[in-house]
Amino acid sequence: MTIHATSKKEIAYPGLSYKLIGLMFKIHNELGAGLREKSYEDALEIAFRQEKINYTRQIHCPIHFQGERVGSRFLDFLVEDKIIIELKAGDKFNRINMKQINEYLKTSGLKLGILANFGSEEVKFKRVVNLR
Repeated sequence: MTIHATSKKEIAYPGLSYKLIGLMFKIHNELGAGLREKSYEDALEIAFRQEKINYTRQIHCPIHFQGERVGSRFLDFLVEDKIIIELKAGDKFNRINMKQINEYLKTSGLKLGILANFGSEEVKFKRVVNLR
């Protein structure tokens, strides 16, 4: 399986993902940087409700090996049963953040994840596609 950041040629769920990213910019513009991750999650949940976007927060995602459960993860958000959103509040993305979103995509079998970081002067995001 190959998982990588998207290029302009292969945009998954463009309308919905652009709308979600726009909401993240709106939240960052109003709240700014420096808050805890949970504050941004709460704000995003409010924005989803206002925009009537179907979502689940802190969704349990079990990990299986040969049909048996060997662990689990919790996704910050699953939007429209299509897109995983993982929020961070640090200054930059690191390898652990990328490994985490890749693991979520692999485990869930979903096509698109958006990793968003609210910790700096501007919201930063990465769209990550599962090509499996």
